[in-house]
Amino acid sequence: MVQSYKKRPEIRKVYDAILIGSGIGCLCAGALLAKEGKKVLILERHYTAGGFTHVFKRRGYEWDVGIHYIGEVGRPNSAIRRLFDYITDGKLKWADMGEVYDRIYIGDKAYDLVKGVDNFKERMYGYFPGEKAAIDAYVDRVFASSRTAGKYYVAKALPSLVGGLMGGSMQKAHLRHATRTTYEVLRELTDNEDLIKVLTGQYGDYGLPPRQSSFAMHASVAKHYFNGGNFPIGGSARILETIDPVIEAAGGTIITNAEVAEVVIKNNRVQGVRLADGEFFPADIVISGTGVFNTYEKLLPKKMAQKHGLFKNLSKVRPSVAHACLYVGLTGEPPELQLPKTNFWIYPDDLDHDGCVERYLNDHNAPFPVVYVSFPSAKDPTWTERYPGRSTIDIITLLPYDTVAQWEGSRWMKRGGEYEELKEKIAQRLLEHLFVHLPHLRDRIDHYELSTALTTKHFCNYKTGELYGLDHTPDRYTQKFLKPRTPIKGFWLTGQDIVTAGVGGALFAGMLTTSALLGKNLMKKIYAEPVPSA
Repeated sequence: MVQSYKKRPEIRKVYDAILIGSGIGCLCAGALLAKEGKKVLILERHYTAGGFTHVFKRRGYEWDVGIHYIGEVGRPNSAIRRLFDYITDGKLKWADMGEVYDRIYIGDKAYDLVKGVDNFKERMYGYFPGEKAAIDAYVDRVFASSRTAGKYYVAKALPSLVGGLMGGSMQKAHLRHATRTTYEVLRELTDNEDLIKVLTGQYGDYGLPPRQSSFAMHASVAKHYFNGGNFPIGGSARILETIDPVIEAAGGTIITNAEVAEVVIKNNRVQGVRLADGEFFPADIVISGTGVFNTYEKLLPKKMAQKHGLFKNLSKVRPSVAHACLYVGLTGEPPELQLPKTNFWIYPDDLDHDGCVERYLNDHNAPFPVVYVSFPSAKDPTWTERYPGRSTIDIITLLPYDTVAQWEGSRWMKRGGEYEELKEKIAQRLLEHLFVHLPHLRDRIDHYELSTALTTKHFCNYKTGELYGLDHTPDRYTQKFLKPRTPIKGFWLTGQDIVTAGVGGALFAGMLTTSALLGKNLMKKIYAEPVPSA
């Protein structure tokens, strides 16, 4: 029997819309539909809701599995802040991370990315005094890409006929940025490989190194953090906790342990969904936020997917990178342990980013191409009152799926001795990176556990444990099928495959899908609302 993540949910016989998956794309779409008076049912296959916004607790600690920092929400009138405020009735609050949001380590050299565009440029001038013109040009290119993104994404929401007539012209300007690699664009501006390596030091936020990634993806991340980073006050669990009442107030429900086995379709029109236990929920509108591979390969009848050429579309894209995350619990509170709010990005200094990745893919014992360290307990001002005497750290690196593929099909937490040995080896390597920069923490580790691509696949149902949905290559941006509307009437898509990677991208995908579905400019409506008081 399905369950709500709350006890005794009210489950209706009929809903206006059913959403598959409880990631931020579906949560956003569900809340927006609720604001329009729609009763929505959100179905989550796992025992916990929230997708990559959920938290887990173990041994008296709490870890945020996907929220490490969010940009732009510190500006009350930014689009992302207005959207978050709207779908949470202003209840979700944010803590500023301070002046330095990211620190890029290249070998033993450190480079701080600082809050504010002018401050960012001044700091870069100091690191690279002969590259002022290149740094200025880089920032200009980032903003140029950002200015053209709006029409590109609006075109995805247009009805098919209108989109066919106008979509190409609306997307043309952004595609000039999107169809070039990050390295191509930066190499035009400078031949200083150290500067390029620093400017692309956040590539882990979207998973592809500079010679492979679309510049539009890189630019969206860089601009997203120009005004600093923020963290949800109370931890990322507050995202679900503040969105759920909005959905519930309109008669909606979020249910966990509710795996959808099939989207039921008749005469090319959606009828509802059937769960793995056979229970059927009818609805004229069904939205999938589970990613295009899951949606087309697992949820739709095979004949229907073949009829519309959906499998052929999937051959044009590929899953993004998989990762390992080490969740660390420490004795002592963040101030006592001198934990920073700043994220660390740690790289080898002997090769460029692409070279480091290639070397590691060829030999998993080679140096990690990237190690990302986040200090969530230091970022949340409520942490110490919630977890006195404790702190947490997340350490993330690239871990290809083939590293753990031999244990596919084994049970979570019961994968055997060899798997545990592999995890322990990786965990110790990651801890040593932490101790290089914060050696005083060596004796304060109380608990740690490593998640791999198999864990991601288990909890988020991604095909190869990918973190960011689809790879953000230049080719991805030319795929016209990556949009909310599908060839099946009443069946829609949302989530990071429809816009871009990360919480911000998936959040806006929820808005884009709902706008297309309702035929309304919801961002215009949101901006017409008064700004919530701080």
